[in-house]
Amino acid sequence: MTSMNEIITSRRTIYKFTEKSVPKDVVNQALEAASNAPCHKHTHPWKFYSIGEKSKNMLIPEITRLAKIKAEKRGTEDVQKALDRAVKKIISAPVLFAVTSKLSPNDPFREKEDYAATVCALHNMVLSFWSNGVGSLWSTGAITRGEETYHILGIDTKKEEIIGFVRAGYPESTPTVRKPSYQEILIDLE
Repeated sequence: MTSMNEIITSRRTIYKFTEKSVPKDVVNQALEAASNAPCHKHTHPWKFYSIGEKSKNMLIPEITRLAKIKAEKRGTEDVQKALDRAVKKIISAPVLFAVTSKLSPNDPFREKEDYAATVCALHNMVLSFWSNGVGSLWSTGAITRGEETYHILGIDTKKEEIIGFVRAGYPESTPTVRKPSYQEILIDLE
């Protein structure tokens, strides 16, 4: 059995997934892990919107519009290739969630704490997936900020903020990435 520490230290962001579907019980286990994240004052400010095929297809025009703006801004020569790549990222993900955090416009400190708690929930989900051999990627691109995205997914912009999309599936490959050792990040105060 893999230890929790091994799961945490071996987890990597996965960019490409196989077509193999992720079993519902693995997804539910990841959601259960997310729902058990720590949060201040037990606010449980997170929601996970499971995005199915119909909703993915409804997002294509917005993905295309935003990718075109980005490609033109960068001066990308092959705009169509950039558009196809942007659409494929969302469409090809076997599992896709929009993750939101509750807004508290009258209490910026509460909103900051709730955002931190939502990130903990998202990370619990990612680690649960990884413990079952499922890779994931947390993305915060323009699609997560567009008004049309909120409209398509039925998310109230006055009550919730999309903090990202989580794409998940079985990895095509796992990148090798050097992470800093704890000695590099530790500041030992005496």
